[in-house]
Amino acid sequence: MTQPPPIPPEYPEPTGGPAHPGAAQVPPARPPVPGPRQPHIPPQAPPYPEPPQYPTAAAQPPPYPTGPQAPQYPGAGPAPQYPSAPQFQPPYPDPQAAAVPPPGSPPHPHHIDTAHRGRVHVSSRQRHTDATAFGSLLLHLPNFLCSLVVVGLVSLIFGDLGLLVILAWLASGALVFHRPTESALARHLLRLRYPTPQERATLEPVWREVTARAGVEGRAYELWVEDSDSLNAVAAAGHIVGVTSFALNRLPNGELAAVMAHELGHHVGGHAWSGLLGHWYALPGRIAWRLLRAVTGFLFHVSRAFSCIGVAFFGLCAGGIALATVSTLYGLPLLLLGMPYALAAVGRRSELRADRHAAALGFAPMLAAVLEKLHQQEQAQEQARLAAAGQGGGARMKETAASRLLSSHPDYHTRLHHLQEYLQPAR
Repeated sequence: MTQPPPIPPEYPEPTGGPAHPGAAQVPPARPPVPGPRQPHIPPQAPPYPEPPQYPTAAAQPPPYPTGPQAPQYPGAGPAPQYPSAPQFQPPYPDPQAAAVPPPGSPPHPHHIDTAHRGRVHVSSRQRHTDATAFGSLLLHLPNFLCSLVVVGLVSLIFGDLGLLVILAWLASGALVFHRPTESALARHLLRLRYPTPQERATLEPVWREVTARAGVEGRAYELWVEDSDSLNAVAAAGHIVGVTSFALNRLPNGELAAVMAHELGHHVGGHAWSGLLGHWYALPGRIAWRLLRAVTGFLFHVSRAFSCIGVAFFGLCAGGIALATVSTLYGLPLLLLGMPYALAAVGRRSELRADRHAAALGFAPMLAAVLEKLHQQEQAQEQARLAAAGQGGGARMKETAASRLLSSHPDYHTRLHHLQEYLQPAR
């Protein structure tokens, strides 16, 4: 078999350079004919961003944050919960806590109903001067005369105006019933203050109940409060009724009414104004007596420097002056020595009369309970005083016997004895 002739290998076409002498000349390719000229189109600018869309009126503002949150640390638990601010507690307990029992518990046996009354009978005679008030004025008469002598001696300094000084002192007793003077006396001398609105809300219903039973116009008096931890009350001048914060906050309203009825008895009987008036007119004499005691004590210490002769000379001089004074004033200074004991006896009688006034208004059981608390308080104070001083029972008996005649208040057993007729059940 014959084989076909071999196919010659294909060689790449020359890209350029001199052509082979034996090769055919291939004309170069023509460039493409350009088409019609296209108009020039400039590049377009990028579009502007759309304006921001503002919220309309109906849109709600974003909520404000509730507060800074505690940072959350890795691995830490929840944020600690801090306690809220403590509630303010008043310095004194709630006045109604002792007077009004909590719901569900039986009322206190000495709790009284202070609901508004429909019609109240007001007595035509609001106050009078009983025997104790009249006796107090009589017993202050020697003190008044001594004070008049002292004021007369002082008025000599003013020459022709001395008579005006004496008349001004005599007229000054009317200040006892002057309301601004009473307020200054209560605030600066007795250390009283006006009650707070909460205290007034407790005092006024009780005072209205007391005055309604007594037939007295309660608005004629002013209620005051003394910041004290003791159970006490005071009736001063012509229109002052004061109670301690202890009595206001710790006593049931029935016992508080008994205390206030006792002080009203001092006003109705004239004990308050007569005692204050006598004390005012005795004040110049008391001041002169204290100055005389101070000068006498100083001269006695000076005389001791001259041994026994100086002391004897001082005793003769002092005795001669005292004898001349007693004889000149017809024994009046001797009466002054017994006046404190007599005035204390009248004061004890006035306390019993005020107790009787409160018991007659229906507060006898409440007043007896108050007297029992006063007795316990006095015993506790006496035991504390003796324990602090380190004294025995003999010193206590000696002090009690010496101060009993000068006490302005009767003891607990005497006051309770005079209340027995009101504490016994009616037959």
